[in-house]
Amino acid sequence: MSTESVHEATGAYVLDALPPAERAVFEAHLATCPDCAREVREFAATAALLGAAVAVEPPPGLRDEVLRRIREAPAGAGGTPASRPAAARHAARAGRPWARYALAACVAAAVGLGGVAIRQFQEAEGARQDARRAEARATSLTQVLSAPDARLTSGRIADGGTGTVVVSRDRNRAVFVPSGMTAPPPGRVYQLWYADPGKGMRPAGLMDPARPDAPALLAGPVGGATGIGVTVEPAGGSPAPTSDPLVALAFPAA
Repeated sequence: MSTESVHEATGAYVLDALPPAERAVFEAHLATCPDCAREVREFAATAALLGAAVAVEPPPGLRDEVLRRIREAPAGAGGTPASRPAAARHAARAGRPWARYALAACVAAAVGLGGVAIRQFQEAEGARQDARRAEARATSLTQVLSAPDARLTSGRIADGGTGTVVVSRDRNRAVFVPSGMTAPPPGRVYQLWYADPGKGMRPAGLMDPARPDAPALLAGPVGGATGIGVTVEPAGGSPAPTSDPLVALAFPAA
């Protein structure tokens, strides 16, 4: 390694990109050059922070691309470091093409991997929110089904199976419990409705298409409703029924 190139090997050294012979020369140089030693520490610290911030594998080929850019970077012009003052040598290092390429690569990696980290965090947070919603739903289901004033009535479902509605006026909630209900057609969903006298059908939530036999807590209060119905609707539901009810159940007398 030339006197000039040994000063420019800090980044390659941190990336473990030096051949064994050049690495040995550079490590011997580190013991006598405070500027290079400091630069190595700074590069190593930056790499460690990036690694800690995004604990995922880097995109394939990123390291090879960085090393390719290092190899293609033109050598700096000017005299040897010994013929220039320390400030000038520091300025030359700051303006090296390798430093610019490495910075660009680190930024690209941080943005790309940071996106992965953010997405993973959002997915984890979404899972926690789903778990909280499921827990709240299970609690509400239990409260309705175990309410002292709970009343139920059952009936046949048009496409097979039976449906049971459990209503608690004290809780002001109702639960639909299907049995033997088949999955809805592709692109369709089962929608629940409250039957309000003189007002027609009021939307009361969607059933899980992947679990058609799962008990469903109707959305919203019972209010003055006298029963419920279940229809097949387009995915996402409808503001008003677009098909005949598969099952319609009147609330039992209190």
